[in-house]
Amino acid sequence: MRAVFARDPLTGRTAEVRAIQPHAARKPYRCPGCSQEIAPGVGHLVVVPLAEPSERRHWHGACWDRRSSRPPGR
Repeated sequence: MRAVFARDPLTGRTAEVRAIQPHAARKPYRCPGCSQEIAPGVGHLVVVPLAEPSERRHWHGACWDRRSSRPPGR
């Protein structure tokens, strides 16, 4: 699993972004971008802000990509 570092346009913080492959997604998570469940077996992203590792969140890839035009929770 290779990490990429990205700047979140909403917070200005740098975060580590890791892709979770479907076979490794074993638990359900709630996406902060759309408030929908990410079911087990669905590939998604884990975003860990470097300044606040406790703020780690699991996102749908499309929700993370669109966060600047569609704020979280919609």
